[in-house]
Amino acid sequence: MARRERPEPPEPLGASTVDAHTHLDACGCETAEDVAAAMDRAAAVGVTRAITVADDLAAARWAVRAAHWDERVVAAVALHPTRTAAVTDSEFAEIERLAADPRVVAVGETGLDYYWDYSPPEAQQASFRWHIDLAKRLGKPLMIHDREAHADVLRILREEGAPERVIFHCFSGDAAMARECAAAGYVLSFAGPVTFRNSAALREAAVIPDDDHVLVETDAPFLTPHPHRGRANEPYCLPWTVRGLAELRGVPAAELARTTDRNAERIFGLADLPPAGTMTSPDGRAPRSA
Repeated sequence: MARRERPEPPEPLGASTVDAHTHLDACGCETAEDVAAAMDRAAAVGVTRAITVADDLAAARWAVRAAHWDERVVAAVALHPTRTAAVTDSEFAEIERLAADPRVVAVGETGLDYYWDYSPPEAQQASFRWHIDLAKRLGKPLMIHDREAHADVLRILREEGAPERVIFHCFSGDAAMARECAAAGYVLSFAGPVTFRNSAALREAAVIPDDDHVLVETDAPFLTPHPHRGRANEPYCLPWTVRGLAELRGVPAAELARTTDRNAERIFGLADLPPAGTMTSPDGRAPRSA
């Protein structure tokens, strides 16, 4: 299948920010050089760091390697809820080993997805509970995927006891859910859909979290923001989402960029990481291996 065409770069933001959730491997990156090129494109418009996120075991191994290739990239690893129909103990054990890497800054994306019928709810919920426990044991943020499963996600977080830091990636709830998340101290990360004119409920929710509990993301290569919906997405496309969210929240885009940059640094501990390329990744590969 032909790769979708990337849009021309947006106007630079005028301030630095972080893409809080992207999938560089799914954007076509394979090697250290690919990652560097994608981050160079992002840095040119003000997106100076990115969290590349895994959704299965192979992607988790790659994400950890990528985090050791480039100083601007860190990783999050977990098994996506749609990948949980039949998970072995050895697979969970490897996720745990990978998640312990010091350049892995979150356990994710994990959660529940009732839109796709790839994994039964019972298996998804058991995996979600395991990942919640892992995040607490490692002292790392929990990055949640929640698609058409709001009530069960919130219920399981209450039942298990949420980790100290919880991020709802690509938040998709309405204002009432946003208020419930805000009351619990959860962080809401907004992606391209917040710029879609037909996302009225989401756009109402976008004004609910306070400045300390909001992040921005691409979820690339998916969910390209307006005005390029349907085209290829990549971290350099984030300024369109920043500008759309800033307009909704009534602040300048550069101010929102600085706010979300500061939040990402605090939530993910980005200032306290070891340098990239200084150690072997957990699967035994050298830091710059492809």
